[in-house]
This record gives sequence, C-alpha cells and structure tokens, in this order.
Amino acid sequence: MEDVLKMLETYALSYGINIVLAFLILWIGTWVARIVTKSVTKLMTLKEFDPTLVKFLASLLKTGLYAFVIIAAIDKAGIQSTSIVAVLGAAGLAVGFALQGSLSNFAAGVMLIIFKPIKVGDFIEAAGVMGVVKEVGIFVTKLATGDNKIIFVPNSQMSGGII
Repeated sequence: MEDVLKMLETYALSYGINIVLAFLILWIGTWVARIVTKSVTKLMTLKEFDPTLVKFLASLLKTGLYAFVIIAAIDKAGIQSTSIVAVLGAAGLAVGFALQGSLSNFAAGVMLIIFKPIKVGDFIEAAGVMGVVKEVGIFVTKLATGDNKIIFVPNSQMSGGII
C-alpha cells in the first residue's frame, strides 16, 4: 500500500507542476498576445493603414497568437499536441476549400485596400455596373448608383475586371 501511495505522490507532484506551468504559460501568453496585438495595431494606425485592414489583421494576429499559446499550454500539460495540430491543419484545409470563393473575395479586398486603385467617393464602372464608391470592404465593394440603389460588388470581380 505504501508503494502505491509513494507512486501516486510522485505522479501527482510531476503532473501537478506541469499543470501549474501550463496555466502559467496560458496566463502570460495571453497577456503577451494582447500587448503584441495592441502594439501592432498602434503601429499600423501610425503608418496610416486602412482602418478596415488594421482591424482585420489585428484580429488575425490575435487569433494566431492565442492558438499558439493554447497549443503550448496543452503540450506543457502533458497532452500530445501533434495530433491536435494535425486535426487543426486538416480542418483549415477543408474550410479553405469550402470557402474558396469567399477567400478569393477576401484576397482581392485586401489588394484593393492596400493598393487603392479606387477610393470612397470615386465614380467608377466595374463588373458591369456604374456608381459612386461608398465603401471598400474586405469581401465586397459598396456602390451607389445614379438612381439611389446600393449595389454590392464582390471584390474578386472588382480586381479581376476592368475598372
């Protein structure tokens, strides 16, 4: 009986330390992720990046950092993280294929925001419609036509066609 208690004490001590360290990694990691995200957001704002792009990139960075911290904490707790990373990778690939059209619009939206071939207030003809640009978003560009109709044009059509 004493051997069993001694073995339980040894395992509890080693796993207990790992669990405490995992929570410490989680706590410090989320704190660092918030600071890095705020710093990068301030830097992009000072460099006069488009506000839509700043918000999107900041949320993407924050999500990536949180995922990294959670996986590191899980690994320190003694759970094999390689299978978790493999499942997340496969899920990301499946989601990428499922959202192929949306991701195309997203990539085109980022290109429109960065290179600014059009800006709010421009009168343009693109993708077979004419109108004044009201908003260049991540996925769609919002146009106001001459007869006061609002039209949403997918960004992939905007960047892939003649403007």
